[in-house]
Amino acid sequence: MIQKFPLGNILFLDIETVPIHENFNELDLDYQELWAQKTAYQRKDEFTPEEFYDRAGIWAEFGKIVCISVGYFVLKSDIRNFRVTSFFGEEDKILRDFSNLLENHFSGPQYMLCGHNAKEFDIPYIARRMIIHGISLPEKLNLFGKKPWEVPHLDTLELWKFGDYKHFTSLKLLTKILGIPSPKGDIDGSQVGHVFHVEKDIDRIVTYCEKDVIATAQVFLRMRREDLLVDEEILHV
Repeated sequence: MIQKFPLGNILFLDIETVPIHENFNELDLDYQELWAQKTAYQRKDEFTPEEFYDRAGIWAEFGKIVCISVGYFVLKSDIRNFRVTSFFGEEDKILRDFSNLLENHFSGPQYMLCGHNAKEFDIPYIARRMIIHGISLPEKLNLFGKKPWEVPHLDTLELWKFGDYKHFTSLKLLTKILGIPSPKGDIDGSQVGHVFHVEKDIDRIVTYCEKDVIATAQVFLRMRREDLLVDEEILHV
């Protein structure tokens, strides 16, 4: 089944998100109360809303996107390249540039989007932030009225689940068990907010995000029983 999708028709993606503000007290009082209500179940009695705020990047209502990385295969005769590029800077520009990419280069019905846990996190997050910014949803993100089999999205986590809805496997674990070089570098997802707000090192975040895109493509290749990418095949553009 997975072999039916031509590699050249798949756009692999990953996003990195952070809390909108560095500190909880930068939120106005309404947002502070709404944050407390939104996270009551997750926090229980273990954390105050302020103590829990470092996780705000997980929710599109309280976080923002600081990087979207994408990768796609270019296949010419016996030559295979995987081109990786990233959008970063102001969130409005990130979203508009990504939308333009989808509309101008990946809009046809033959194209699919693919990420790890992208159906549950990356793609809904992008769509919600676009609506917040007043950006028209590109066709690939506009799911209103579509039947499940009409949604042009693939998800390596979903593929790995094989119908087991209780199962969650991180990208790091999946690469380990499939014998793929780990995508993780010197930071993990829980540190992205600190790197962005305090260290102000966006390049480090972009590198981290691009590694996840490459790892997702590698997992997809493994599931198709195809050769993994080697460094010479990966181009950063």
